Amino acid sequence: MKNISPPLVVRLVLFHIVIIALANYMVQFTDTFLGFTFTWAMFVFPVVILATDLTVRLSNQTNARLIVGIAYLPAILISAWLADWRIGLASGTAYLVGQLIDIRIFQGIRERSKSWWTAPMISTFFANIIDTYVFYSAAFYRSTDAFMAANWVEVATVDLIFKIVVSIILFLPIYGVILNIAQRRMFAT
Repeated sequence: MKNISPPLVVRLVLFHIVIIALANYMVQFTDTFLGFTFTWAMFVFPVVILATDLTVRLSNQTNARLIVGIAYLPAILISAWLADWRIGLASGTAYLVGQLIDIRIFQGIRERSKSWWTAPMISTFFANIIDTYVFYSAAFYRSTDAFMAANWVEVATVDLIFKIVVSIILFLPIYGVILNIAQRRMFAT
């Protein structure tokens, strides 16, 4: 249960890159719900946090850090191509910082808790806070996008709240199902 196969590492790296690129493309599109402005990326990025948590749970911190490290540069380059250089760099920085802290928090909680849901819920909460504010401040503080430059704190806060709610209501149960399936398959072989 400690080592994962190279093909699985490649699939996980590609999965991280696709999610990050999609989130960075979608962060350019704002909408309003109940008077709050948000970006559509809030529905995408939390998936990568849960993927990292699953990697830690099913293998170890070293493998999770390896996957984050390998995905880092391609994620920046693809995001810069899809959006712009500042979003790509901000995203890569937020991804690297947020995921490495998430791995550390997740492992520490997982070792202390008997409940499957405690570690991903708490680490997702903190990883989203770190990632959201690192990303929005680096991407939009004094940016050429007048709306985002003036409103990045509000948009970031609304995105954060929505990401946490979506993660707990939608992604955490999906995580539990995937974890259950993966553990059954691992122990069946």
